[in-house]
Amino acid sequence: MLLFLSVVTATDQVAEQCPVIDEALFPLIGNGDIKAFELLYRQSERAVYAFVLSILRNPDATCDIVQDTYVRVRSAAHLYKPQGKPLAWLFTIARNLCYNSKRQTAMISFDEYNLENDRIFSCVSDYEDRIVLTEALKILNELERKVIFLHLVSGLTHKEISLSMNQPLSTVLSRYNRALRKLKKHLLEQEVFEEWRTK
Repeated sequence: MLLFLSVVTATDQVAEQCPVIDEALFPLIGNGDIKAFELLYRQSERAVYAFVLSILRNPDATCDIVQDTYVRVRSAAHLYKPQGKPLAWLFTIARNLCYNSKRQTAMISFDEYNLENDRIFSCVSDYEDRIVLTEALKILNELERKVIFLHLVSGLTHKEISLSMNQPLSTVLSRYNRALRKLKKHLLEQEVFEEWRTK
């Protein structure tokens, strides 16, 4: 459970892994530069995936929306206005696609997926960390899931999440801490239940 237990102490280490998205890529993409588009994808795909998964809670639907997001980005990159918030722009596109998609209403229950499904958390190698994140999908509300996933899965700092989601930093921090408390309580309860069940 490396990821969960080291959340508070390793925040800076996680943040160092977060790539910086160069806003200069957008006009290049708007002019059809494939290499610029590929670079943007490599820099942002993990964050976009975590964001969409936190909304849809379904890995297959998430992959579809992420793909649609980048199709939309490629066709609309010329409309991007530099404001220092490239992830916020990507998240807005992804969020709109999530909420407008008919797939969301016809979604297969996440409960049908199991932890062996590598599509769910392919970027998380530790098995116990996958358990924590899977539980997060089930018990956290949408904003709490977004903050947890963007910080732990994508490596964004709380300040970057605040900017990208257009939420006050204090809100992001309080939701993050509340989500951690919920997860800890839930996992401890599960552990107690398992101990009782095996007696």
